[in-house]
Amino acid sequence: MAIASPSLARPGRRRPPHARPEPARRRARAVREAVLGYAFVLPALAIFAAFTLLPAAGVFYTSFFNWNLINPAATRFTGLANYAALLHSAGFIHSLLVTLYFLLGSVPTTMALALAVALLISRRFLGRTALSLTIYAPYVTPVVATSVIWLWILNPQFGLANAALSLAHIRPLQWLQSSTWALPGVLLYTIWHQLGFSAIVFLAGLTSLDPGLLEAARLDGAGAWQQLWRIIWPLLTPTTLLVLVLNSIGALQAFSQFFVLTQGGPGGATTTTSYYLYVEAFVFFHTGYGAAVAAVLFLLIAALTLAQMRLAESRTFYG
Repeated sequence: MAIASPSLARPGRRRPPHARPEPARRRARAVREAVLGYAFVLPALAIFAAFTLLPAAGVFYTSFFNWNLINPAATRFTGLANYAALLHSAGFIHSLLVTLYFLLGSVPTTMALALAVALLISRRFLGRTALSLTIYAPYVTPVVATSVIWLWILNPQFGLANAALSLAHIRPLQWLQSSTWALPGVLLYTIWHQLGFSAIVFLAGLTSLDPGLLEAARLDGAGAWQQLWRIIWPLLTPTTLLVLVLNSIGALQAFSQFFVLTQGGPGGATTTTSYYLYVEAFVFFHTGYGAAVAAVLFLLIAALTLAQMRLAESRTFYG
């Protein structure tokens, strides 16, 4: 009778008693990675909570009180009275209209000029680097410092703006002293200041495009306008959405240039919602009412951003 060799009858290997199953090891590794990730993120979250979330919660809390910084003992709970007062405030409604004017005047113009500049800079030519630095430099310069310079540029007697108009045989304008031209003057400054950032973002989007697509379009006889409209623009829709959202938020929150250039005047012509908030909260010390203005402004910014994201969702190409 043949006897099976022990070397041929090898039983299956037994797992050592201390070894854990593979799923358990994966779960333990995932837990360790999660803990390590939260440990790295925790300092940033703490700073965000301390300097953003808690102050924001404080603003919403204050908006339900008749809160006066000069006499805190007189503070009393008023519920939604501050919000009801906003709906009947002619000054608040006027500030919303001025803010809308500023938003529609600055954002589309800045984006169109920035795309044109980005298309220009994307080409190789002598002085390309110098032009890029010249366009981007205003954005990295403090708003207050550049606004002071523009006070001289828009000076009606000896400013560069009126000097340029005189060369074009156009009569000088009372830029910041006129209720008609004060807001356009601030718009000129804002477009100049924001142009560099938007152009750099568009340039980053252009450099990420596949050059083979443009080369194929040229071989098929597509002109520059057809390439821009049929290829470049659809592929730049994610970048365009980013620039649109960021510039819109910046326009709704704009304050420093109005504070330096016009201080809300003349006659309230440049009193945006942000400047109206400053006047109510820190000039008249209507802290609760000012907090309500801030809360409404926050909700408007959030609603506008959400609407832009939803409307652009079906038209944004991420291919």
